[in-house]
Amino acid sequence: MASKGQKFRKYSSELKETILREYFNGENGCESLSKKYGVNRKTIVSWIHNIKNGKSRNPRGRPKEKNLTLEDYKERYEILKKYRAFLQARREKK
Repeated sequence: MASKGQKFRKYSSELKETILREYFNGENGCESLSKKYGVNRKTIVSWIHNIKNGKSRNPRGRPKEKNLTLEDYKERYEILKKYRAFLQARREKK
């Protein structure tokens, strides 16, 4: 469990790919890769576990939508306005 104020390190995808390639080619083990690249051994083990189980990452929440235009945002805003009016009318009926 993360402690309050804990900082998480982010590693580049290139570094991750290099480490995993070396591991799966049998060039090095987790301990030597950890010392060589300065990455925690448990982090490397979790990357290996995720690859073996077919997980590229552990996404949380709704996936981010990219490349939304101004028209997309306007359309969503109009939908939300209509839904809000619908809910308000529904409350007034009760």
